[in-house]
Amino acid sequence: MESPFEVLRLDSDADDAEIEQAYRERVKEAHPDQGGSVAEFQAVRTAYERIKAGYRPDEPITEGDSASDRTPSPGSAENSAQDRGRARDRDQTRNRDQTRNRARDPKVSSEVTYLNYDVLTDFGWETDDEDLLRKAAAEDLDEVDYGQFEVQPGQSLLEAAEDHDHAWPFACRGGACANCAVMLLDGELSMPASHVLPSELMERGIRLSCNGMPVTAELTVLYNIKHMPELEDLLLPPDPFENAYSD
Repeated sequence: MESPFEVLRLDSDADDAEIEQAYRERVKEAHPDQGGSVAEFQAVRTAYERIKAGYRPDEPITEGDSASDRTPSPGSAENSAQDRGRARDRDQTRNRDQTRNRARDPKVSSEVTYLNYDVLTDFGWETDDEDLLRKAAAEDLDEVDYGQFEVQPGQSLLEAAEDHDHAWPFACRGGACANCAVMLLDGELSMPASHVLPSELMERGIRLSCNGMPVTAELTVLYNIKHMPELEDLLLPPDPFENAYSD
């Protein structure tokens, strides 16, 4: 049975940077949209979570505890397209339920002001401009580029945007890519511990809208920031996003 380090193809003495890099690479390989399976994807995430939680190489692995035990053998029923679809639905529902539960205390609704990152190039604006929102409000921007909506308690930012008929980018909805990334200009989002963002991006205010939930009454974000150079290695192909909103 594979240990979490073996699932991530790491030596047991790997440092934090090596663990983060291995997780990014393996989670992309295992993603169903990249030819992997839901079971393999979940096994990689489970391995990463166990390592981050303090797993030790000398810790015994019991039957059914190994992440690889969750990966079905070739030809098994779960390898069928129908079963993979059911498993994907269950996984997405579980992710949403978990993030909703984390946001229930405290229960907070949030008024979100959003600005499309693409607009900055059009006007020559910078992300660190203290007057950025004032400048955006002064322009006659389309609703897709600038506006407000409310996030209900228990909703992720992406779910709330979609409830208000916005087509924001996403791919995995599980924290394993940065397609849905936003930059915080004001306020805060709470995110589960397992996600693809390194600490240096978190410190710059980068968050994921797919599983990030507002914990402040007001929130201001730049969305559609996936084209930032520093996010390039954390992206998945946008096919799920494009297919979801194509007519």
